[in-house]
Amino acid sequence: MDTYAIPEKVKPAKAGKKQVLLVANGDLRLTANQRCWAAQQEMEAELTKAVAEAGHELVRAHQFKPAEQHGFIGSQKEGMQVFASIDPDAPLIVAEAVWQYSHHILHGLITHRGPILTVANWSGTWPGLVGMLNLNGSLTKARTKYSSLWTENFTAKPFVKNLNRWLKKGSVSHPTDHVVRLKDVKIPSNERKLGEALASQLQRDKAIMGVFDEGCMGMFNAIIPDHLLNPTGVYKERLSQSALYYETTRVSDDEARAVRRWMEERGMKFRTGTVHEQDLTDQQLLLQCKMYIAAVRIADDYGCHTIGIQYQQGLKDLLPASDLVEGTLNNGDRPPVRSRDGSRVLYEGEPVPHFNEVDECAGLDGLMTYRLHKAMGQPVENTLHDLRWGDWDPTGTVEDYVWVFLISGSAPPAHFVDGWAGASSERQPAMYFPSGGGTLKGISKPGEIVWSRVYVADGKLKMDIGRAGVVELPAEETERRWQATTPQWPIMHAVTYGVSRDQMMARHKSNHIQVAYANSAAEADNAALAKAAMADALGLEVALCGTRNKKGKSW
Repeated sequence: MDTYAIPEKVKPAKAGKKQVLLVANGDLRLTANQRCWAAQQEMEAELTKAVAEAGHELVRAHQFKPAEQHGFIGSQKEGMQVFASIDPDAPLIVAEAVWQYSHHILHGLITHRGPILTVANWSGTWPGLVGMLNLNGSLTKARTKYSSLWTENFTAKPFVKNLNRWLKKGSVSHPTDHVVRLKDVKIPSNERKLGEALASQLQRDKAIMGVFDEGCMGMFNAIIPDHLLNPTGVYKERLSQSALYYETTRVSDDEARAVRRWMEERGMKFRTGTVHEQDLTDQQLLLQCKMYIAAVRIADDYGCHTIGIQYQQGLKDLLPASDLVEGTLNNGDRPPVRSRDGSRVLYEGEPVPHFNEVDECAGLDGLMTYRLHKAMGQPVENTLHDLRWGDWDPTGTVEDYVWVFLISGSAPPAHFVDGWAGASSERQPAMYFPSGGGTLKGISKPGEIVWSRVYVADGKLKMDIGRAGVVELPAEETERRWQATTPQWPIMHAVTYGVSRDQMMARHKSNHIQVAYANSAAEADNAALAKAAMADALGLEVALCGTRNKKGKSW
């Protein structure tokens, strides 16, 4: 008889009847985990008290690591070790006070049998809510059941009430009556015809999405499976960051200096210094300008209609950050890039739609928005932002709740007050970017916007669309919000029409939100409806969220 090495069955220790397990997922970068650990400790202490008040014990499923000086799960490898040792049937809370890489723990959450609760602090400085929204979107895509809570105050009655409900029932939900199914909305004939014609054109002629390495920063929710993407007419060209690095090294200094000179002639301000570790240096900017030229040339080589650069991992050890590149690509008015032989200007007079952090959901959305707005005579520049934080305006200038949409590094200058003249560039924080690099920073101008998000749920591509207004806040309030978040990054003060803070958090399946301006409120309404028609014709399941304006005009 043959003898086999049969693995021993290992049963993790059972959690106590009143015990709730806690995991804290973190960044991949040690410097970020160390910097953010104190905020996580503070949040966990408050959450532990809240759980104790409800008659339960919160037990950490993994320990503080003295050698690394933090207690986050810092890799997928570590996450697998943690989940292999915990009770798969125990109630589990994922507590997040920081940005986190969802793939570190997604495997364990997918196979966990007990109830799951994701919890975030409400803070701009410590973006737990951004990390939680990414994790929620990833769990939704993975068809994993979970509940979610967020709060500024862990003793607040609404939070305590919902926490108790989850502890007793294993689930908690939030009202989402602001969501309107597309079949319940009447789209005017002109907008429907345009949307359907653009969808038909895209599916017939097809488009190429250039992806410089997939899966940035653990964002499982930002990857569209090919079998869902291809029916829209969009196909991936899988490119390598190493190719972008190599092409960057082939660009001449003179070509790169011409890019910077073009920007400065239009009023762009570079906040430079001489110390590489802490300042934005001329050498960093030279490399960023080379990367911009390289990205456009590679896009042209492969016939890409939209491209996404991974932004942080991989290139961060070789080149300065790609922010300046990304925001510039998304602008119609940008430095000209000629082919290698000098015979052609590439993508002349138009943006090269770029989806930051290779968020393919934003890539599909951005391409659709570009084509739709171009056909409608609306501004074509669009970008994603982080749904970073929000607060009331203490100056009383704006009565509504004002979101901080804050992209992690760059937005198209067409969105800024005074355009290029209102743009500046500052060094990315060294905690994330040892090689430095400048951002593309500005304050978004007041106006009417359409916001949207493509996401994967129930094995299908879906899209939420809504309306919002960008408002102007006093300079001191803008500065307060910048200092409470990340002052090197571009900011948008947004009021979402008919969608409260908690409704947005309950429904939104991403840390990202796509935005595009229109020339007027009525034209923004038309653009939103035409986008809905286009998405529907492409096979996406569409919902309209909130209202058309602050007064509550329905869809």
